Amino acid sequence: MSDAGARGRMLLTGGRGMVGSNIREHVRAAEWEILAPTSAELDLTDFRATADYIARHRPDIVVHAAGRVGGIQANMADPVGFLDTNTAIGRSVIMGARAAGVPRLLNLASTCIYPRDVSGPLSEEMVLTGPLEPTNEGYALAKIMALRLCQYIRAEAPGMQYKTLIPCNLYGRHDSFDAAASHMVPAVIAKIHAARTAGEDRVEIWGDGTARREFMYAGDLADAVLRAAAEPGALPDLMNVGVGSDHSVTEYYAAAAEVIGWTGRFTYDLSKPVGMKRKLCDTTRQTAWGWRPQTDLQAGMAATYQFYLERLSS
Repeated sequence: MSDAGARGRMLLTGGRGMVGSNIREHVRAAEWEILAPTSAELDLTDFRATADYIARHRPDIVVHAAGRVGGIQANMADPVGFLDTNTAIGRSVIMGARAAGVPRLLNLASTCIYPRDVSGPLSEEMVLTGPLEPTNEGYALAKIMALRLCQYIRAEAPGMQYKTLIPCNLYGRHDSFDAAASHMVPAVIAKIHAARTAGEDRVEIWGDGTARREFMYAGDLADAVLRAAAEPGALPDLMNVGVGSDHSVTEYYAAAAEVIGWTGRFTYDLSKPVGMKRKLCDTTRQTAWGWRPQTDLQAGMAATYQFYLERLSS
């Protein structure tokens, strides 16, 4: 389908964030008329303003990618803010869409909603079966609330296609590279670039470097979201979106070092928190849905570093 907006009108929350920006620049975005108000144009924590906006514009689908996000440091510094802001945003968007009779909604959650003490892959059935990781519990609770709200709405009205995708950790173009607030991969890129620029031969890693993480290129998530938006009926109510394999923290540092061209060595600060020992998605439902990401770590890291260099020079 080539005509712009041929699939209908999409309200994309968080359209200026990493995920939203990758969705908007994806080739399949041209199939939709996309509304992506900035936070200055629409305060998603304001329920009445959000509900009025949705009722006025009457989108055919809402893709909810907005939220206050950050890494371990940011979450630990302000758990109240992460819980309160994300709860308010989730309620405003989902209940506003329901009140306006929007028939389809894709809610984006996070793998931090899963219990912390799980040794194997994280499957969708594990939600609310154990304690959460304390370092980002507030954010996780808000995401669980939004997920359950979608499930309750669908249970009451099966014709309402309110479904949730649970992406693994993400990185990519339009990421935040602020060392105090960013997630691991952009923080690693910024640290190693700084070390190379300054001629330093050592970079510090929090913990012992053995914690394992699954990171997916954000452009691949955009591909999954736009496919799901076009075919919501075939999507499970709840589905992980991930790579299905992981790497150690040290391996991510090494991949970034290779892309950047830094040849120093790593040191380890064992006094720092590292979060969950392992977070790997079970991608059984995703595989049955017939989708998998296409960008490998080396290609994704290179594209992300190029974006970082462009941002530095602008």
